[in-house]
Amino acid sequence: MNLSDRILKPEERILFSLRSLYGEYGYTPYKMRKFESYDLYAGNKDFLSSEQVIAFSDTDGALLALKPDVTLSIVRSGRDEPGTAQKVYYQENVYRPARQGQGFREIMQTGVECIGAVDEYCLSEVLLLAAESLRRISPRAVLHLSHMGLVRKLIARAGLTGQAEQRAVAAIAARSAHELAALCEENGCAREQADALCGLIGIPSGLEAALEALGRLPCAEETAALRRVTDALRDTPVYGMLSVDVSTVNDLGYYNGLVFRGYVDGVPERVIAGGQYDPLVRKLGRRGGAIGFAVYLDALERMQEASDRLDADVLLIYPEGASPAAVLEAVKGLSAEGLTVCAQKAAPERQRFGKTLYLTESGVKERV
Repeated sequence: MNLSDRILKPEERILFSLRSLYGEYGYTPYKMRKFESYDLYAGNKDFLSSEQVIAFSDTDGALLALKPDVTLSIVRSGRDEPGTAQKVYYQENVYRPARQGQGFREIMQTGVECIGAVDEYCLSEVLLLAAESLRRISPRAVLHLSHMGLVRKLIARAGLTGQAEQRAVAAIAARSAHELAALCEENGCAREQADALCGLIGIPSGLEAALEALGRLPCAEETAALRRVTDALRDTPVYGMLSVDVSTVNDLGYYNGLVFRGYVDGVPERVIAGGQYDPLVRKLGRRGGAIGFAVYLDALERMQEASDRLDADVLLIYPEGASPAAVLEAVKGLSAEGLTVCAQKAAPERQRFGKTLYLTESGVKERV
């Protein structure tokens, strides 16, 4: 056990590893204020996970908000340079309503954004960084891929618009072939177009098999693009982590191309999410495209809670009235053996230790 193992939590060690990874690919750190103008979020609510924002008045009367999102700030603050992409990574706290609707939560995120002259190399690079981030979090991980341009095309060919379009996305996310077929029938979709759209539900998850199946649907251009981006990773350690899951869909108004979510064993929710979000770039007056992802470190905390990590190697129980010098000497003796020690008069209920030792008049013993 080295010093970092003793001091840093697992998610903190992961964070340092990810920062090193992103720096290796030329991504520079981006730092922002905790507060932003409320107008930034009020004018772009379609790009937020929730319309609820914590707002307050500054001393000069300006309306500010605790940031619920990092991407908006990065896109707005960046500058377009012809032929180049702005490549940054960040570590920030965001403030959002809890999923269960019980108040706001402070959530730590790290992530990557690539904005500007984004080409297929950029897409492959960000996909590689997302998959490698997962691999550094856990060797038992998978990155699910989909393509919003492909989904949008099949929905449009079926003639679904407005509310029906949103219902179609929800049915695909739920992998509900019955609901999708009923929606097509309700809207009088032509049989061929309805069958192509409903065919998304039966796409296998294996990358090669999925790309072959998608190639038989009327979305050849998007499928070919997805193949080129994933083929670039074929000779990397992360290629085997890639799979296709058409239920990996999101807001059609935000994402327009490659989208992905990452999962690790032991955590029931996604720990990474990202994709191409060109519409936001254009909405904020910038040129080019964008792709990025976030790593949700609060999810990693739950992975730690489910792991067998110890709070200390040794719990040292000392009796009431014990000499402070004697307790300290015992702790120092155990520490000299490379052990971490928590000295207490009684065993804490919610902490875990490798073993329990007892300080007695005759020394440290395993039992009293």
